[in-house]
Amino acid sequence: MNSHGALPEAAVTTLPSGLRIASQSVPGTRTAAVGVWVHTGARNEPEDRNGISHLLEHMAFKGTTTRTARQIAEEVESAGAYMNAYTGREETAYHLRILPGAFPLAVDVLSDILLNPTLADEELARERSVIIQEIGEARDNPADVVFDRFQTCAFPDQPLGRPILGTPEIVSGIDRETLLAYMRQHYRGEAMVLAAAGEVDHEALVNLGAAAFEGIGSTRSDAPAPARYHGGVGEVPRELEQTHLVLGFEGVAYADPDFYAMTMFSAILGGGLSSRLFQEVREKRGLAYDIHSFGSSFHDSGIFGVYAGTAEQDAGEVIRRTAEEIHGVAGKVRLDELDRAMAQARSGLLMGLESCAGQAEALAHQLRIHGRPIPVDEHLRRLGDVDRAAVSRVARRVLASEPTLAAIGPLGGLPTNATLRSLFGTPVAGQA
Repeated sequence: MNSHGALPEAAVTTLPSGLRIASQSVPGTRTAAVGVWVHTGARNEPEDRNGISHLLEHMAFKGTTTRTARQIAEEVESAGAYMNAYTGREETAYHLRILPGAFPLAVDVLSDILLNPTLADEELARERSVIIQEIGEARDNPADVVFDRFQTCAFPDQPLGRPILGTPEIVSGIDRETLLAYMRQHYRGEAMVLAAAGEVDHEALVNLGAAAFEGIGSTRSDAPAPARYHGGVGEVPRELEQTHLVLGFEGVAYADPDFYAMTMFSAILGGGLSSRLFQEVREKRGLAYDIHSFGSSFHDSGIFGVYAGTAEQDAGEVIRRTAEEIHGVAGKVRLDELDRAMAQARSGLLMGLESCAGQAEALAHQLRIHGRPIPVDEHLRRLGDVDRAAVSRVARRVLASEPTLAAIGPLGGLPTNATLRSLFGTPVAGQA
C-alpha cells in the first residue's frame, strides 16, 4: 500500500504466448474496466495501407464466427457494460466498462472480436464508407487539419507522419484478405496486454484470459523503423475567420530522462490559466481565444508544440510572443510557477486514480512502454525531482531543434522563414 489512497500493487502475469495480463484492484469501487491494448497502430502501416489499423478497429465489432454485430451489442449492453475502441499512432485499444460480474462475458467478447472476426465483405463495404465520411468530417475541421499537417511536417515520408484515418483512396482499396494478413502479422501475444482495474480478482482474470486467448500466436512482428524528426513548414490556405497554427519542435520519448521535466516545461509555458502564454497572449494582449502547449511522446521520439487560433493579422505576433516566452523559460524559471505546475501535475495524476478506465489504460501503457507497472509514488517522486534548472534545460533543448510550423486559414500574417530563423535561432527546413 502507498500513502496516496492505499492502492495495492498492480499484478502482472505473462502467458506462454507472451500475452500479458495485468490488473489493478481498487478497493471501494463497485465497477471495473477491462480491455486489450495492442501495440500496433498507424506507425506500423506501409504507405499503401495507411489507415488499415483504424479500419480494423472498426471492423472488430462487425461480427465474429460466433456472434453477429447486433449480438455483440446486445450481449454487452444487456450486462450493463459500455464498449468502445480507439486507434493511435502506436497502439489500438478495445475496452469495456463493466459491472464486476460481467468479467467472463467481457473477456470472452474481447477474445472473440480479436481472434474470430468474420470481416464480411458487406460489412467491410459499409464501414469503409463510414470511415470515408469520418475523414471528410476531419477535413472540415480546421483543428484536425492543422494537427495532421503538423505531424506530417514534423515526421515527413514515414508512417509516424501519416494520418491515423488514412485517405479515402487507400481505405477504399483495403479488402478482407489484406485486413486478415495485417491482423495475423500484428495481433500477436507479445504485442498485447489484457488489463483491468476496479473490483477485480487477478487470478480469476488470468484464468479467463488464458482460456479465451489460448489460440493466439506469440511472436510479434518487427518493430517499426526508427522515427526521424525533421521539421518544416506546411501551409493550407482556406477561407476561415481565423488562422489556426501549430508551432512545434522535437520533443522527448516516453523513457527519456527529461520526460518529467518536459511535462513541467509544457505546463509552465502553456498548460493552464496561469501559464506564461495564456497570461501574455490572451489575458494581456487579447491575441487569441485559445492558446495552449502540448507534448506527444512515442517510444523513440516525441514532439512538443503550441496551438493557437488567432486573427490573420495577429498570427505573426502570436508566434513572436511564443518565441519570447520559450526563451524566457530557457533563461529562468520562477519558483512560484514551478510550484503551480507541480501542483497541477500531482493533482491530475491522483485524480486519474479515481477512474477505473483510466487506471486500466495507464497500466497497459506502462507495460507497453516500460515493461512494468509504475507505482503512483514513483511518478510523484520523479515529478518532485524536477527543479528549475531542469525545466530551463529542456526549453533550451527544444530551441536547439528544427521548428515545425503548420497553419490553416488566411495566411498573410505568418512570418517568413527568415523571421522564424531569427526568432528561434535555428534554420527552418524547406517548405513541406
